[in-house]
Amino acid sequence: MPDNKRSQVITQGAKRAPNRAMLRAVGFGDGDFTKPIVGVANGFSTITPCNMGLNDLAIAAETALRKSGAMPQMFGTITISDGISMGSEGMKYSLVSREVIADSIETAVQGESMDGVIAIGGCDKNMPGALIAMARMNVPAIFVYGGTIKPGKYKGQDLTIVSAFEAVGQHSAHKIDDEELLQVERHACPGAGSCGGMFTANTMSSAIEAMGMSVPYSSTMSAIDDEKRVSAARSAEVLVAAIKKQILPLDIITRKSVENAIAVIMAVGGSTNAVLHLLAITHAANVNLTLDDFEQIRGKVPVLCDLKPSGRYVTADLHDAGGIPQVMKMLLAHGLLHGDCLTISGQTIAEVLQDIPASPRLNQDVIRQWDNPMYAQGHLAVLKGNLSTEGSVAKISGIKNPQITGPARVFESEETCMEAILARQVQPGDIVVIRYEGPKGGPGMREMLSPTAALIGEGLGDSVGLITDGRFSGGTYGMVVGHIAPEAFVGGTIALVREGDSITIDAPQRLLQLNVSEEEISRRRAAWQPPVPRYTRGVLAKYAKLVSTASLGAVTDL
Repeated sequence: MPDNKRSQVITQGAKRAPNRAMLRAVGFGDGDFTKPIVGVANGFSTITPCNMGLNDLAIAAETALRKSGAMPQMFGTITISDGISMGSEGMKYSLVSREVIADSIETAVQGESMDGVIAIGGCDKNMPGALIAMARMNVPAIFVYGGTIKPGKYKGQDLTIVSAFEAVGQHSAHKIDDEELLQVERHACPGAGSCGGMFTANTMSSAIEAMGMSVPYSSTMSAIDDEKRVSAARSAEVLVAAIKKQILPLDIITRKSVENAIAVIMAVGGSTNAVLHLLAITHAANVNLTLDDFEQIRGKVPVLCDLKPSGRYVTADLHDAGGIPQVMKMLLAHGLLHGDCLTISGQTIAEVLQDIPASPRLNQDVIRQWDNPMYAQGHLAVLKGNLSTEGSVAKISGIKNPQITGPARVFESEETCMEAILARQVQPGDIVVIRYEGPKGGPGMREMLSPTAALIGEGLGDSVGLITDGRFSGGTYGMVVGHIAPEAFVGGTIALVREGDSITIDAPQRLLQLNVSEEEISRRRAAWQPPVPRYTRGVLAKYAKLVSTASLGAVTDL
């Protein structure tokens, strides 16, 4: 039994009788007060298909904890459905929810002096929120992913939620009719699970597995498959063993394990949001990580997996092809993974991967052979220049036109941009600028999936650039640059762009440039006035006051 706060509180004798009395009311018996108390942070809700299956996993974990000699205490935490709130004012709460989730888990576990926690989550912010809390508290912890959704099927094609967003643009361009749009909507999401491509949820679950904070193969399982419940129970057993051994999150979340996570994200073609979330997780873990570190790793790691949004397959296909362990073993075999990193099981990464073959099966092409990658280098690049002196993030692999210079089409919000796109007012060669959508300016740094998907649907994905101080969905692809910092709200150069200004996006040179003289930029900056905050009360107002720049992870506890 570990010597920790809960053990001390429960075993201090008669003066703790009131504590024991209340615990008896929730199911403790005489023999339970010396057992480790483990929180089950349950993200179950019917708000989103991502989280609707989590209660079954929480119950499976709870049962396994009891069988393993622990006393579970289940509590709830929130989620926001990114896909449902996308394109609306509600999306401003999405990134905010990451902090709410982290704060709620920390508050419950620390407030009740628990010996460990198993966090069960589905939608995008569940994963980083849980990991931030785990790093802050540093009590034994493990993450259980709710699982990916199965692909929707229509006319022999696999569909994801992004298919519905792109269909809106196709409909606007008169490429499909009302009935076709309705059928895509009806078939895109067939049941429980997080968005099916290598979008943000599946990216972050993969990163957590690569870091060693979840059990092998768990990050790519489908939500509705029985193995998901078996994995949740197994995770509970692993956690109880970690409590006995006192394996702590900060023993696992290290500089080297985070480098492993970045390498895996590059290899699977993951979401730009992983950059923001890993910066926040490492901040909580007191691990030094910067945007430049992503660029350094990107140059070494090939994209090995042919996954949506820009590829052909969904995450369930990756699981069938060998999952994240297969990808990790390939990276380890080629010197791109730290095999000595500790995992929550007590094994090293190399020990976990010992029996995995160094090459993927030949009868599949979801995971490419090492000598035939999708792309020779990683896809998440950090662009800098006078438009983003702190840095910005772009997906650069698979772009037909990696360099584009064109006139700025300036929009002060996502909504005004979307109206112009659907009205066919954006033309090939334009550079769309969406600003005042950053962490403070939004506030909340909304994802621009609706505009980017509409551009794809209209056939403009290869000919129009889009830059923003907001974020992108993991489902976004094309010549798009986000996370621009400093953001417009604090006077970043993006606030000074005028309609028709020449802008250059140069992926090979990692350049984001406003082609206006420094003298003119200085004149504009001197005349610029900060806008009035959009919110003065409530959660968004508090968030806007606290949140950092995107280049530091948009954290709220600097």
